[in-house]
Parts: sequence; structure tokens; C-alpha cells
Amino acid sequence: MQDSTLNAPEIALASTASHEHHPDLRVFGLLTFLVSESLMFAGFFATYLILRGGAEVWPPEGTEVELLVPTINTIILVSSSFVIHLGDTAIKKNNVAGMRLWYGITALMGAIFLGGQVYEYLTLGYGLTTNVFANCFYLMTGFHGLHVFIGLLLILGVLWRSRRLGHYSATKHTGIEMAEIYWHFVDIIWIILFSLLYLLTLL
Repeated sequence: MQDSTLNAPEIALASTASHEHHPDLRVFGLLTFLVSESLMFAGFFATYLILRGGAEVWPPEGTEVELLVPTINTIILVSSSFVIHLGDTAIKKNNVAGMRLWYGITALMGAIFLGGQVYEYLTLGYGLTTNVFANCFYLMTGFHGLHVFIGLLLILGVLWRSRRLGHYSATKHTGIEMAEIYWHFVDIIWIILFSLLYLLTLL
């Protein structure tokens, strides 16, 4: 009768092989999370449009929005999507230094966006509880700002991990791709928010 007992090296090899063949579901998990977040934002958008449709004057007097700072912020955030993609392209060419450069620039652009949003809050002249429009404005932009902040942390996390030699390469860059996907998500949501809260309000 053949002995089926494996020695230690064979066990380690079998474990490694099993791990390598195990599907990586991290990107799928992120996409599932983003779908759920999209539904939440969709609820905000639908509520806003219903409230806007039922109001005689929108936004109410004294809670108008301006376009200068939000437009600059929009240009910065949308442009950052192209910048972060350059980082993803760089790592697929095994260019870690290039990835770090482009992700660093993206992080700076995200920080500038958040700074612009804080500046806008400080200069609007109305607050969260002023009226229904102000309430919607702060909740929607604030919730999106939270997502930008989380995306910024993800990018900084990628930069921190990239300090380790060989952590990212042309064949190992899932974390980089996940950060990029998330960043594209916050960009798309902002484009919709900008259209609803600023462009549509001025029509």
C-alpha cells in the first residue's frame, strides 16, 4: 500500500499551487461595492430632481451657486482621470517610477479638488439647514467629497506600498488598477453632480 503522506516541502508546494489557482476576486468585490454606491447616489439624484420639479423657484433666493470654482474643480478632477491612467499604463510597462510620478500628481490634483470644495463651502454664505436646496447641495457634494478623500487614501496607499522593491510590476498591479477604477468612479459621479447642481440650476 502506497504511503499518501506528504512531506513538508510537498505540502508547501501544494499550498502554493492551490493559492495560485485561486481566483482573485478583489476587482470583482470593488465593482460590486461601486454598484451599491452608484445606487445610493442615484437615490440622491432622484430625490433632488423630484424636489426641484416640485418647487416654484429653484434654488430659493439667497442660495444661488457660482460656476468659477466648481468649473476649475471639475477640470482638475476630470483631468486627473487621464493622469492616473498614465500611471496604470506605466506599471504595465514595468515602469514603477513612472507610475509613482503619475499617481503622485493625481493625489495632488485630488487634494486641490478637496481644497477647492472647502473654499466653496466657506464662501457660499449659506449652510446645510438654510433650505431644501442647501440641504441637498451639502449632502450630495459632501458625500462625494468623502469618496474623493477615500480615493486619495487609496492612491497614497499605492504610493506607500510601491516603496517596497518588487511589490508592483508589469504582472502584479491589481492594487493599482483598483485605485484607478475607484478614481474613475468618483470622476463620473462628479460630472453628474456638476450637471445637476450647477449647470441645470442656471438654466
